[in-house]
Amino acid sequence: MAHIALGVDETQFPGITGPLIYRPETAKPLDDLAEVLLRGPNTLTRGERELIAAYVSGRNNCTFCCGAHSAVAAAQLTEGMALVDQVRDDLDTAPVSPKMRALLRIAGAVQVSGRAVTPELINSARAAGATDMELHDTVLIAAAFCMYNRYVDGLGTLAPSDPAAYAGAAERIAKFGYRF
Repeated sequence: MAHIALGVDETQFPGITGPLIYRPETAKPLDDLAEVLLRGPNTLTRGERELIAAYVSGRNNCTFCCGAHSAVAAAQLTEGMALVDQVRDDLDTAPVSPKMRALLRIAGAVQVSGRAVTPELINSARAAGATDMELHDTVLIAAAFCMYNRYVDGLGTLAPSDPAAYAGAAERIAKFGYRF
């Protein structure tokens, strides 16, 4: 049970959904940010951006966000959940492009601290072909998901432990987006 009364059945509205319903005036900018970062025009695919969100959420041990964004990434990546799991388990050996690996390393650094993003990490990503927009968006996705993870976990919301619980929402989000 969440730390505050959200006014919803948490089994029907787990994770971030309950707090978004509770405060629709804050839900709109949070949903808009997720929509722009994860689905807006970009040279990174939607699946790649969801993978960044899942990776950071996993590093933050946010069960709900990791489960949800892993499922959305898997729904949009040809390699599906197998790739998501490989990235989350061992980035160094996961079968991703050098550019994606470099961007995920930057996202991992952001998860620790914004100051952990070094010129070496940036230069490595640039050498692998990352653009300034991709660097910007990787940092912002990682920072935003640190916030979303803390929002969900700070309110103690319900997080289903079964990965199958996220599949239906993942298909809806992949098709229609984040606008609540």
